[in-house]
Amino acid sequence: MKMKGKSILILILSIVIIAASVYVALFGIGSVKDGSAENVTLGLDLAGGVSITYATAIDNPDAQDVTDTIYKLQKRIDEKGYTEGEVYQEGNNRINVDIPGVSDATQVLEELGKPGLLQFVTEEGVVVVTGEDVADANAYQDSGDLASRYKIELTLNDQGKDKFSEGTAANVGKQIAIIYNDEVIMSPRVSEQISGGIATITGLASFEEANRIASTIRIGALPLELVELRSNVVGAKMGQDAIDTSVTAGIIGILIVFCFMIVFYRLPGLMADIGLIFYAALTIIVISAFGITLTLPGIAGLILSVGMAVDANIIIFARIREELSVGKTLKASVKAGFKKATSAILDGNITTFIAAMVLLFMGTGPIKGFAVTLALGLIVSLFTALVVTRLLLTALAHLGIQNKALYGLAGERKPIKVFEKRWIWFIISMVVIMLGMIMLPVNNMTKGSPLNYDIEFVGGTSTLVTVNEGEGYDTYEALEADLLDMVVEATGDSTPQFQNVKGKDEFIIKTLTLDNTIRITLEAALIDKLNITTANIQSETISATISKEMKRDAILAIVIAAVFILVYITIRFKDFRFGISAVAALLHDILVVLTVYTVLGVAVNNSFIAAMLTIVGYSINDTIVLFDRVRENQRHMKRGDYVGVVDLSVSQTISRSINTSLTTFTMVLVLYIVGVASIEEFALPLMVGIISGTYSSIFIASPLWVMLKQKEDKKGNLMHHGKKA
Repeated sequence: MKMKGKSILILILSIVIIAASVYVALFGIGSVKDGSAENVTLGLDLAGGVSITYATAIDNPDAQDVTDTIYKLQKRIDEKGYTEGEVYQEGNNRINVDIPGVSDATQVLEELGKPGLLQFVTEEGVVVVTGEDVADANAYQDSGDLASRYKIELTLNDQGKDKFSEGTAANVGKQIAIIYNDEVIMSPRVSEQISGGIATITGLASFEEANRIASTIRIGALPLELVELRSNVVGAKMGQDAIDTSVTAGIIGILIVFCFMIVFYRLPGLMADIGLIFYAALTIIVISAFGITLTLPGIAGLILSVGMAVDANIIIFARIREELSVGKTLKASVKAGFKKATSAILDGNITTFIAAMVLLFMGTGPIKGFAVTLALGLIVSLFTALVVTRLLLTALAHLGIQNKALYGLAGERKPIKVFEKRWIWFIISMVVIMLGMIMLPVNNMTKGSPLNYDIEFVGGTSTLVTVNEGEGYDTYEALEADLLDMVVEATGDSTPQFQNVKGKDEFIIKTLTLDNTIRITLEAALIDKLNITTANIQSETISATISKEMKRDAILAIVIAAVFILVYITIRFKDFRFGISAVAALLHDILVVLTVYTVLGVAVNNSFIAAMLTIVGYSINDTIVLFDRVRENQRHMKRGDYVGVVDLSVSQTISRSINTSLTTFTMVLVLYIVGVASIEEFALPLMVGIISGTYSSIFIASPLWVMLKQKEDKKGNLMHHGKKA
C-alpha cells in the first residue's frame, strides 16, 4: 500500500512537471517570456537579414589589428541602428558579420560595402593619411551655402591630425586624391592648411553622392584590408515561410509518431508519447534559455532527433515484451527491460553524438546549428527515455495495472537466415553502388562535373525567388524564357542556370559570383518584372576559396567521424571485428546515398555534409543495437556457432529496426513533403540513408562479422595443427 501511494505521487509530480514544462515552452516566464518558443533566437535564414564573411588580405594578420577591425565594424553597425548585429572572428584571418531582422538586407550590404584599403594621396604619389588615421566621415547639407550645398565632414584621429596638417600645408592649391582599393573616388583641392583634425570636403553634386563617398571613407577606415568571401541575403518573407513550413512538418510528423506508438506499443507507447511531449518542451526551453541560435538546418536537426528519440523507447519496450513473454511479472519485466536496453541505447546515442561533434567543430554556421540541435536532442532524449519514461512505467506497474495485454507480448521468433543468403545481399549492394560509380564519369562527360555541385562547392551566386500567388506563369519553361535575357543583361553572365523549386511558386537563378552592385541590379529587375518585393528574394554568394575548403572539409569530416566511431566500438565491444563490420556498413550507406546524388542530380551543398554525417550516426546506431544482441547471445552460443548467433540476434531486433526506421523515415518524409527547398535537398538523401542504414546493419554488417570470426577460427585452427605437427 505504501508503494502504491508513492507511485501515485510520482505520477502526479511527473504530470505536473511535464505540464509546467509545456506551459513554459509555450508562454515563457515573466514579461520577457524566458524559455518560450517565442523567445528563441532565430538565425538569419529564419529571421531574414544579411550575413557576410570577410578574409583579411594578408594571411597572418596582427591579432590586435583583427581586434580593432572587429571593433570598428561592430561600432559602424551599431551606429546604423542594427542593435542585434554581431561581428565576430572565425579562425585566424576571417571576420563574420551577421545582421538579423533587416527589412532590406541588400541595402545593408551596399551601405556596409567591402572594407578595403583607403589612402589620401598627393599629385606626386605621397600618402598623406590612410584609413587608420580616419575617425569618421559624415555627409550633411549646408543650407547657407547655395554654391556648394552638399558636403562631407572628415574627422581625423589623434595620430592622423598632425599628418593631415603637414600634408595639406605642403599641398595648398593642389589636389589630394581619396583612393579606395586602388580606385580614385574623389580628388578634392586643398584650399588651406587644415590643422584642427576636422576637414570639410565640398564639390558634391547631391546628398546621395556625399553620403556614398562618406560611407566609403568610413568603410575604408579599418586597420586591415578585407576581401568578401561569402554573403547571404534572406528576405523576411522567405524566413517566415521556412518557419511556418518547418513547424507544420514537425507537428504532422510528431502526431503520426504519437499514433504509431500507441497503436503498436499500447500503454507503454502512451507513456512514451508523454515523455516525448516533455522532450519537445524541454528542448525548446533549453534553446530559448541558453540563447542557442535556431537555424533552418537546426529545425531539421530537432525534427530528426524526435524520430531518433523514439528509438530508445522502442528498444526498451521490445525488451520488456520479451521479459513478459517468459513469464516474469510486470515489475520485474520493466526493471529487466530497462537494464538490458541501456547499453544499446547509450552506445547508439554516443556514436551519433560523435558524428554531431565532428559537424560542430568542422561545419560552417548553418551546419553547426544542425549539429547543436541534434546533439541537444540526443542528450534530452536519453534523459526522457531512461528517466521520465522509466518513472512513468514503474509507477504504473506498482499501481496494479498488471494486464499484460496492455503491454503486449513478444511473439515466437524463428531465426532469420541472413548469413545463408549473404551473397545475394552483397550483390544487391554492389549493383546499387556500381551504378553510382558509373554515373560519376558519365556525369562528368555529359554535364561537365561528376556531381551537381552547388555554389558552396564551386563558388558563385544563388538567387532564390518566390513568385506571388496569381502572378505565376503557365509553365516553368515560360518563366525561364521570359526572364533569361533580363538576367543575362543584369548580371553579365551569359549562361545563368534556372532551377524550378516548387511548381510555379519558387525558382533559383545560379550565376557566376556577383558583387553587391550587380546583385542589387538583378534584384531591382526581378522586382519590376515579377511584381514582388525584396522580401521575396534570397541570395547567397560564395567565393571559390570557401568552396574549395568545403570540399576538403566534407571528406575530412566523414573520415574523422568514421575513425572515431571505429575506435569507440572496438573499445566498447572489445573486438575490432565489430568495429570493422560497423564501419563497412556505414561506408556502404555513404556510397548508396552517393548514388542518389549521382543518379538524381541532387545538389551537393551544405546539406550534403549534414546528410552524410547524419547517415553515419544513424547507420552506426542501427548496427550497434544488433551487435549488442550478438554480444549478449554469444554467452549462450555453441562454440563457433556465429551463424546461429547472428540469425537469432537479427530475428530479435528486426521489429525494432523496422519500427525505428518507420518513425524516423516518417519525420523526414514529412519534412520532404512540407519543407522548403533547402530542407528538401537534405531530406531526400536522408530517407534513402535511413532505408540503407537498416538494410546494411542486418544484411551487410552481421554476415561480414560472421565471416571475420570464421576466418579468425580457421586461422587459429591452422596454427594449432601446425604446432601439433
